[in-house]
Amino acid sequence: MSSTTQQKEKIKIIRTAAVPGSLYTLLKGQLAYLNQEYEIIGVSSDGPLLQETSKREGIRTIAVPIERNISPLKDLQGLFKLYKVLKEEKPYMVHSITPKAGLLSMMAAYFARVPKRVHMFTGLIFPTQTGFKKQLLLFFDKLICKFATHVYPEGNGVKNDLINFGVTKKPLNVIANGNVNGLNLDYFSPDHYSEEDTSALKSQLNLSSSDFLWVYVGRLVNDKGVNELMEAFNSLTKKYKNTKLILVGSDDGETDILPLATREIIHGHPDIVAIGQQKDVRPFLALADAFVFPSYREGFPNVVLEAGAMGLPAIVTDINGSNEIIIDGENGLIIPSKDSLALQKAMERFLTDSSLVNSMSQKARILIVNRYNRDLVWAALSEEYKKIIAH
Repeated sequence: MSSTTQQKEKIKIIRTAAVPGSLYTLLKGQLAYLNQEYEIIGVSSDGPLLQETSKREGIRTIAVPIERNISPLKDLQGLFKLYKVLKEEKPYMVHSITPKAGLLSMMAAYFARVPKRVHMFTGLIFPTQTGFKKQLLLFFDKLICKFATHVYPEGNGVKNDLINFGVTKKPLNVIANGNVNGLNLDYFSPDHYSEEDTSALKSQLNLSSSDFLWVYVGRLVNDKGVNELMEAFNSLTKKYKNTKLILVGSDDGETDILPLATREIIHGHPDIVAIGQQKDVRPFLALADAFVFPSYREGFPNVVLEAGAMGLPAIVTDINGSNEIIIDGENGLIIPSKDSLALQKAMERFLTDSSLVNSMSQKARILIVNRYNRDLVWAALSEEYKKIIAH
């Protein structure tokens, strides 16, 4: 039997996301893994990362314009184009991630009579919104579930929100222990960095070996709790010297712009090192003593997994995902969101209780290894596909 015939016999599954960066980053390696057993096709808006995804994962990709923001005319065009692609490709399953891709993919797949329509909620926006916008986003999520045959929340927090807000009555199963892709634990390992490596980077950033180093990785926006972080750190440094904060991320192209007072602290505080967005965050996680992530909302934040895999204890807010990865007092501390005083007190505890920090550091990686290894997540997803196909 020729390899072409074998390829034709594979069940065709289309994976969709609004932007190619989601396929490229969130599903790294997963698409290639699934493509061994199924014929996987990636669909998203066009962009260089769509071609990069195709090359790296060894899959076919198709560009369809999917607007991330609400835009009725563009959304109708995207829906129609998706429908045409699905009618031509005739997949057995469509599996979407990200909100807008979920809405358009599930509707298009329903009208194109795709037998299995799967959506994974990687985070919900509506719980933190108010008024009409909240109701509209809730309505969209309900529509996704109506048109889908199978709905998966990325973690237990997302699952609870879907139930509590009455978004769907369909069964909700979390794949493995949560997270859309799991983590490559060989890549995110402190073993890649020697003391010489971290010392050299510290010198480059004008950091002293006696400094207690905090690291934050993420977009510099209000939603990530950056205002509270600046307020807490600013107060902390009035009392404690020899502590520095490294900010890895930028606010480029963001609409959720930080207030001027916060931006002035970021760029003017002598103990804050803002290094912008970095392609590889591992060197900065390797040199830090602790990770801090006071976000308002997440689905299942990869960056908290990555910090843990690099052996860092963390301070996180009591939100979906973060409060599943961090076990309070074991591998980090959990604080209320939007509370700069609680954040300051938690940071102070890290600075004054080295035995607690050491204990949490020792547990940080092992807790990630045991629960979020990507091989475990991929195998669980493949098993889920088999169940969906069998029924």
